[in-house]
Amino acid sequence: MKKYALPISVMLFLLTVAQLSAQQKIDSLKYKSNPVYAIQIAMYDIYQTKQANIVMLGNSLTHGAAWNELLGRTDVVERGIPSDILQGYAARMNYIYKLHPKIVFIMGGLNDIYNWIPVEETFSTYVKIIEGLRARNIIPVIQSTTYAAKFYGKEFGLTAESNFGRNREIDKLNKLLADYAKRNNIDWINLIPHISTPDGYLKSELTIDGIHFRAAAYKIWAAEVEKVLAKHNL
Repeated sequence: MKKYALPISVMLFLLTVAQLSAQQKIDSLKYKSNPVYAIQIAMYDIYQTKQANIVMLGNSLTHGAAWNELLGRTDVVERGIPSDILQGYAARMNYIYKLHPKIVFIMGGLNDIYNWIPVEETFSTYVKIIEGLRARNIIPVIQSTTYAAKFYGKEFGLTAESNFGRNREIDKLNKLLADYAKRNNIDWINLIPHISTPDGYLKSELTIDGIHFRAAAYKIWAAEVEKVLAKHNL
């Protein structure tokens, strides 16, 4: 039986495909490169809360408040991981489901956009998370992705112009989320009008470093959450 060698061009093509496939696999696990992710997951494994009516799901913004104290309730837990992206949320949803919540408030996307993850990909992952909640009769609440301030990231080379560009990507994501919420009769909390400047940045007086909130911003956010809870008699 004759053995035929593949042409060099075909071999190079197959090698390129293999490399791209491997890179896509690495990219799909990008959330695992965040060292805080494993630390928080380990904490979830030892937390003793068996049930919570309200879950706050998100990144460092969500993680930045003691939501039980902020809302003055004992039936709320915070499940935010600093630097997390939507892929990371999706990978840890079992930790949300096992709490058997009645309602889950979701905020995310800022880290995705600053990690150059395409808006459409972030939105698609967001939708999968929402669908997973609704399939379990859990009420999802979509919260707008918030802006960066004009001065954010100066110490590592970001400029007002680069932040402006990222904020416009946030606008694209928020438009997709708002439209999806409207089409599917899902509650939409839009913080942008309350905490942003007319020229499209996070208000400097509401942030400690350009993205993370001061107490005044959390007070605004909590008030919007309470409106939705009241609507659902929760």
